[in-house]
Formats: sequence, structure tokens, C-alpha cells
Amino acid sequence: MAEIRNYTINFGPQHPSAHGVLRLVLELDGEVVERADPHIGLLHRGTEKLAETRTWVQSVPYMDRLDYVSMMCNEHAYCMAIERLLGVQVPERAQYIRVMFDEITRILNHLLNIGTHALDIGAMTMVLYTFREREDLMDAYEAVSGARLHAAYYRPGGVYRDLPDRMPQYQANKFKNAKAIADLNANRQGSLLDFLEDFTERFPRYCDEYETLLTDNRIWKQRTVGIGVVSPEQALTWGFTGPMLRGSGIAWDLRKKQPYEVYDRLDFDIPVGKNGDCYDRYLCRMEEMRQSNRIIRQCIDWLRKNPGPVITDNHKVAPPQRENMKSNMEELIHHFKLFTEGMHVPKGEVYAAVEHPKGEFGVYAVSDGANKPYRLKLRAPGFAHLAAMDELTRGHMIADVVAIIGTMDVVFGEIDR
Repeated sequence: MAEIRNYTINFGPQHPSAHGVLRLVLELDGEVVERADPHIGLLHRGTEKLAETRTWVQSVPYMDRLDYVSMMCNEHAYCMAIERLLGVQVPERAQYIRVMFDEITRILNHLLNIGTHALDIGAMTMVLYTFREREDLMDAYEAVSGARLHAAYYRPGGVYRDLPDRMPQYQANKFKNAKAIADLNANRQGSLLDFLEDFTERFPRYCDEYETLLTDNRIWKQRTVGIGVVSPEQALTWGFTGPMLRGSGIAWDLRKKQPYEVYDRLDFDIPVGKNGDCYDRYLCRMEEMRQSNRIIRQCIDWLRKNPGPVITDNHKVAPPQRENMKSNMEELIHHFKLFTEGMHVPKGEVYAAVEHPKGEFGVYAVSDGANKPYRLKLRAPGFAHLAAMDELTRGHMIADVVAIIGTMDVVFGEIDR
């Protein structure tokens, strides 16, 4: 008898977020996966160590670079940790702005996930549709922060500045004539809130288009139904959170179970799956986008009616207004101290977590009373999900590995940190 041996291959990169930063070693018996060994460390940035050499505020932009698809949600957890150590109260308007942008970020994340997951499996059209809507939401990011990706918009004590009264306009150029530009600018005539309200009215129709393309598509169902099944017990044991946990039928969502900011005042539902497979997790994400749309609409209504401050007036934490700084010596000193030395955070340790689009994103911070963190530890949801790769893929075909990586919604900035 010939000796039959399993052979080992390097697999990928397959998913857009695993381009050269994930080395997946598969042990195969023919085309069936016997063992999957994810090697990480190829993107290690040392974010947690870098934070120890930066002032508390200087580390906010590092949070954007962890999960570079869910930028503001990362900032949110970090700012909440600092606020709890300081005992600072965030103005109500800033809380609503944060919640609104958290949900915009959730839609951005899920659009990218659903588009690229379909792309991985072979459905090319989907990603063209989802990027069309991402473009509008990226413009909202740009309007408030000046950056389309790494916003650094949240600050300890609130947000950097209030929502703009005008949306940036497209300009006529050699590629687009005046009529095309007028059509593009039609919903940009008012404030950012007007622009977002217009988006929330259009978005359910776009979701229906995605469902038409994928939900009953027989090839999509053949590739995702019954693939990567996770029982509720396994999901809890492995430390899954977010859609990976809710897809298995467990209705755990920090926005409902441990509400932060103003989530307890808003009306929304938590979608859960039944079978715990790739298809159920896809359906959870689709419904989450619709629920996020509901939350954004409620935030827009409240923000229209309630003007007010968007950052704390404690000048040991947040800089004073520019005009005050130029006319008042005290304010100038506050400004100078804050930007040269940073804030001194009282001794203590804290854990703050948000319901990030991928799951529970937590920040554990230790302060020794200095102007820099003594220790920072990040709880990235993708790390626990990738750790289950071996168990999830065992017994599946090579092609199913692609579907499982896609359903995990991994981003290596947060996994490798």
C-alpha cells in the first residue's frame, strides 16, 4: 500500500484585509482541511507600547489605525476609558453625535464586509454597490473631521467640533459637466444633518438592492448555508462577540445589555440568527444596517432640536475656545499646558468597552497619575474570532476557508496591534 500523507500549503491572501498580513497554513487531505494554523505578527505595530510614550490625547489617532474600517468606534472606547478615570461628564449633544457616528461607522463596516465577502466568493457586482454608499458616509466623516478615514474626531470629554452647517460641494471639471455636478450636489445644499437625513431615506432602498443580489441567490446560499457553523455554547466558550455571537442565536449586545452614552433612550432591535452559519451572520449584518439607519434618524431629530456644547468645559481636559484663548491669560495658559504637557489622569485602572461593528472592543487602561498611560491593553474582537479558525474550518473544503475568513470580518490592525 502506498503511504498517504497530508500535505501542507500556505493559503491566501484571499480577503482584502488579509493581504500579506495573514499566513494561513492549511494541512490538507486532498481538498479537505484537516488543520488550519493562522500565523499572525506580520503587521505588528506595537500600538499598546507606543501609547505608553505618548500623552493620553496623542494616542487617539492610533485608535483609528487599529481597525481601519471602524475608526470612530475605536476612538470611542478609548475616550470613554479616559473619561471614567477623570470622572468627566460628556455634554449630551456630544453623546448624541458620538452615537450617530458610531452607527454611521457600523454601516460603513458592514457595507465593506458584505461587499468583500461576496467578492471573495466570486460575486463581483456586490462590492460596486456597497462602495457607492460608503462614498456618501465617507463624505460625512470628511465634513466633520477633514479626513475620510482616520478621523481623530472624538476627544476625551466630547468631540472635536460641532457638526458643520454646510456640506462640501463637487466642482465642475473636465470629467463631469455642469449638469452632472448639479445632480451630485443636489443633496448637499444644506447642513450635514440634512445630507444624512437624505441618506437615511435612501438607504433602505439600497439594502433591498443588496438583498435582491445576494439573499436568495442560490450560489451565495450554496457557499454560505451550513458553512462554519458555530453552536451557541462554542461561541461563548471561544469568546465570540458581535455578529459572530448573535449569528448563533445569543442576543448579546452592549448597546442593550450595558448601555453607554444615550443608547438606552433610543429605539432599535438586536437581530439574531438561528443556525450559526455564514449565511445567518450575513443576515444579521444586513439587519444591523437597517437598525443603525433607524438610530441615525433618531439622533438627527434630537440634534436638530437641541443645540449646545459638544465638549467639556473643564480646561484641564479640553482646550478653551480659540477666541477666549487670544483674549484671556488664564485660557492661554490652559491651552499651552494642555498641548505641551497633556492632561494628568488620576491614578487607577479602568475597562471601557463599546459594541464595535465586529464585536466587543475594549480598552483596559492603567494610570499612575502621569500625563501618559502606564499600561494600555486592547480587547480586539477579531483576535478571538481568528483564534477559532482551526475549529471552524476543520472538515470543510479549501473553498469554504474563503467563506469563513469573509464571515469573520477580520482586520489585522486590531488583531496584531
